[in-house]
Amino acid sequence: MWQSIGYYGALVLESVVGIFGIRLYEEPRYDVIDRVGTRLEIRRYAPRLAAEVDLASAGGVGRGQAFQLLFAYIAGANRSAAFAQDTIAMTMPVEVGGKELVAMTVPVETLEHAGTGHMRFFLPAKYTLGTAPKPLNPRVRLVTVSDEMIATLRFSGSAADVDERKVELIAKLAGTKWQPASEPYSLFYDAPFTLPFLRRNEAAVAVVKKP
Repeated sequence: MWQSIGYYGALVLESVVGIFGIRLYEEPRYDVIDRVGTRLEIRRYAPRLAAEVDLASAGGVGRGQAFQLLFAYIAGANRSAAFAQDTIAMTMPVEVGGKELVAMTVPVETLEHAGTGHMRFFLPAKYTLGTAPKPLNPRVRLVTVSDEMIATLRFSGSAADVDERKVELIAKLAGTKWQPASEPYSLFYDAPFTLPFLRRNEAAVAVVKKP
């Protein structure tokens, strides 16, 4: 019971401060190796672990369903290696009575292309594929994302214009030493109730150096 109280109490706190763009979540580490202007960064990410769900349909309905499945996974729809249910909290790691509370990270990654795609929650750096709780829902899977170079274009607002920002990102790369190596996708760092002008959104794409 106390676990649940602490878990949902943390959610309430994060919801309140999140309105003002304050983020209490862990973020995957990266090195910025190049900048183009004030909003475009080239980052090097180390390998990282994510929970992933394929989008069942395009648009907001598909994204909403994927988000619910991923949130259910971190909220306890899982089994640890010891076959005990794990509750993945949104803030600090705690262990109580064999149940593990593990911090969620940001950003939430969404890739959509031609009606297909996926959504990812990145897990804390302390986890490996062997130690992370196993999803109960077969639509949720754990994946190791390889180390990669990513170009990101940061913007605020509701992200209704995210497709235009992806186009802008690719256009800005055209005059640099970097070229896209995959389809562009989106990264979201804040909840929908965060004040729009305080939100951190990013259009992103894997890149390689031009020959």
